[in-house]
Amino acid sequence: MKALILTKLTNIHENPEPLKLAELPIPEPGAGQIQLKVHVCGVCHTELDEIEGRTPPPELPVVLGHQAVGEVVKLGEGCRQLNLGERVGVAWIYSACGVCEYCRSGQENLCEQFRATGRDANGGYAEYMVVPEAFAHPIPAVFKDAEAAPLLCAGAIGYRSVRLANMQDGHSLGLAGFGGSGHLVLKMVRYQFPNTKVFVFARSSEERAFALELGAAWAGDTADSPPEKLDAIIDTTPVWKPVVEGLRALKPGGRLVVNAIRKEDVDKGYLLQLDYPEHLWLEKEVKSVANVTRQDVREFLELAAKIPIRPEYQEYPLEAANEALYELKTQRIRGAKVLRVG
Repeated sequence: MKALILTKLTNIHENPEPLKLAELPIPEPGAGQIQLKVHVCGVCHTELDEIEGRTPPPELPVVLGHQAVGEVVKLGEGCRQLNLGERVGVAWIYSACGVCEYCRSGQENLCEQFRATGRDANGGYAEYMVVPEAFAHPIPAVFKDAEAAPLLCAGAIGYRSVRLANMQDGHSLGLAGFGGSGHLVLKMVRYQFPNTKVFVFARSSEERAFALELGAAWAGDTADSPPEKLDAIIDTTPVWKPVVEGLRALKPGGRLVVNAIRKEDVDKGYLLQLDYPEHLWLEKEVKSVANVTRQDVREFLELAAKIPIRPEYQEYPLEAANEALYELKTQRIRGAKVLRVG
């Protein structure tokens, strides 16, 4: 089968083509696994973190991609939940142990044996992949393949972020960064919380214009002051500046949710400007987001189908994955990016 593989960690600015096209054996499903013929796979900023060495290191070589949508073409021994020909998606959570205190309490995203698709197991930048049947998600019929792919990570992690922000209707929400996840959160929040105003902080004028087009109440640059203090802010950026600036924009008792696996070191010195009275006093909170659970993915897919949420996306052939990743790195973003595999 055709696949794109990562063979070494590298900086994309220095090496804009980190993924290599290869021919690999089609993986066979083991007990409890399904084989999936991949139709599309979303491109996520987490792949940049993997390539540049900011996540726990993958075992190389590895096939990236954790927003895969495809057709079940083979069932491993013991599979009973899914059917041949069924359309399913695979998200960042590839598996968890199922027996630890976190798994038993609905927090499988915190499991010490959490395995990530496209990092700890080969992902969707390939024509075929295997995944545990229990961690594959049926895709609602209302979505095209390319529409469904961004929902599996950008949408699901945005859904979890909104929940962790303790949102209520009428609360004001800030979004720092406006890429694949941010634009889906805005669509979701406008439906769930119709009296909530959303304020967007984004570096590029194109992203700010896109946010206003989708119904944001205000859009400014990262360091701009919004017209009012905010109840909550969700940060999806790869850097520290929006976190520090966002804390300044919070109301007393407000919460800033950091939706990122890692931050880049380019502006780490910005943390030195963190001033307790200005940024943290009056019981402001900072909360991190760690991965997603299967429940997050399935609840969000159900909600997205009900609304329905139609992601904005740009489509690329599988062979152009490096191009899509480089555009993501250089902030050429309008919605999500999706690879057409087969």
